[in-house]
Amino acid sequence: MGLESAFGNSFITTTIDAVVSWARKNSLWPMPLGISCCAIEMMSAADPRFDIARFGSEVMRFSPRQSDLLIVAGTVTYKMAKVVRKIYDQMPEPKWVISMGACASSGGMFRSYSVVQGIDLFVPVDVYVAGCPPRPENLLNAILAIREKVEKSSVLDFEKKQ
Repeated sequence: MGLESAFGNSFITTTIDAVVSWARKNSLWPMPLGISCCAIEMMSAADPRFDIARFGSEVMRFSPRQSDLLIVAGTVTYKMAKVVRKIYDQMPEPKWVISMGACASSGGMFRSYSVVQGIDLFVPVDVYVAGCPPRPENLLNAILAIREKVEKSSVLDFEKKQ
């Protein structure tokens, strides 16, 4: 009544690397860091119209130790940059980062002494999402780009990194 009966006398061959990449790709757990107005668009990506659950990312974890995808949405000040870096450092490897919106990516319209002109100054960013505020479809496209990146990566790459 298990898998044996479904496949009969045949067998499946694959590599551990392919299975792990497939599992990681289909179960990204985002850590939402909604600092500003982009957070509303990030929240709306989970509603039934856009349905982030199609990609296995509906489990928003508010603990960095249970997340592998950091979504920074909004204006980051220098005071907040230390908090963002601390959250990033607490996330387990492998981890990915999405910079959502013009403010997180480049400081946006705020050219002041207190606003960081792009979070890539203190956190490595994998995918940038354009817009002010970006549409939920843009965030879904960024998650698809992260999924492609995860699928192409190898388990050995992460072991070498540590």
